[in-house]
Amino acid sequence: MNDSPGWAVPGPSPSDGERPGASDGRDGAEGGTPPPAGGPKWSAEQPPPGEWSSPGTPQAPKAPQQLPQPGAGWGSYGGPQGPQGGQWGKPPAAKPGVIPLRPLDLGEILDGAVATMRTHWRTVLPITLVVATVVQVISVLVQKYTYADLAVTSDPGSGDSLKEAFDALGGSMVALLANGFVQLIGTIVATAMLTMIFSRAVLGHGSSIGEAWREARPQLLRLLGLTLLLALGGIVIVLVPLLPGILLRSVGIAVAGGLAALPLLIWLALKFSLASPALMLEKSSVITSLRRSSRLVQGSWWRIFGITALTGLITAFVSAIIVWPLTAVGLAIGFADSGMEGLENGTAATGWAPLILSAVGAVIAQTITMPIQSGVTVLLYVDQRIRREALDLELARAAGLENYAPDAAAPPTGG
Repeated sequence: MNDSPGWAVPGPSPSDGERPGASDGRDGAEGGTPPPAGGPKWSAEQPPPGEWSSPGTPQAPKAPQQLPQPGAGWGSYGGPQGPQGGQWGKPPAAKPGVIPLRPLDLGEILDGAVATMRTHWRTVLPITLVVATVVQVISVLVQKYTYADLAVTSDPGSGDSLKEAFDALGGSMVALLANGFVQLIGTIVATAMLTMIFSRAVLGHGSSIGEAWREARPQLLRLLGLTLLLALGGIVIVLVPLLPGILLRSVGIAVAGGLAALPLLIWLALKFSLASPALMLEKSSVITSLRRSSRLVQGSWWRIFGITALTGLITAFVSAIIVWPLTAVGLAIGFADSGMEGLENGTAATGWAPLILSAVGAVIAQTITMPIQSGVTVLLYVDQRIRREALDLELARAAGLENYAPDAAAPPTGG
């Protein structure tokens, strides 16, 4: 079991209901033992508070309500009824931060990601806002000038139109690659810092932007190497099945090869999806983080796939309802300026108004969705380590919880 440096700092005291020595209601009246029964008008054994019988009528006391104890299985309470009139569910667990210290379900993972963004918004939102703004400003400039050049040089009546089109296309590819590299760097920086913020939020600790940067900076180059390695591997997996179709100049064979590569690409993407938090929180190397992700995902691929896919659908929906209206308004303004001719040659979509409005929508959407995606990935990593390596013991110790006892019915499994 690796001792993650991200959880090495002391934490706050336990949450309500988990403090050592908390009363469970079986000591009689509040504040101490009940008064002794002695008078002739009272029964020898008093019922619990709130259920007093008439004087002089002996009545056997009811069995005290059984609260969940450490070691009970999930959903079992050791008695015929759950607490508060038979409400069943998971037993309460220590929750020093945004998640309870036990295996998590889908709702708890999503809630933990949103709760972190809501609680620590002064740190989370500025990071994603700055990264999204820089990326979108560069993207607007690239689209404005490269796409405008393509539209201008695409005149079929010119004798050198083909040469000009290739030259413009080459310049556009260079600009697009530069824009993609800036997006890559921005995403890596944001992911690294958000990972550190979420790791501390699990313990109930806040992080400043400076603290998150200092903790993430030593691993940035390794995270860049990991990202480039995964991207290169994805390109190779896609290109190899496409080669026969490209060499034979057959669109059908190329499409079939691409479809054949898609399941393998998805499988490997999920297999190594936890490599980034493993690299950042365990301070490991690129290869070690890939191996760690493979081991943590093993046996839980479909569960991680479902949570990741649902998160992607949620963030895509949120982005769509923010970006599409602003994009539509921008296109309407571009059409009003250039008319039908602008729609035909593409200049209506490359005007300043549509580009800026689309970029504003993208900035807002990325500022909101980037923390959710990063948070779900980090919490999936924490959840898998709790299930396989009893990381909850380590987290409880780092949070300063005393007398913490994990669920004995769910022992950690090797993996």
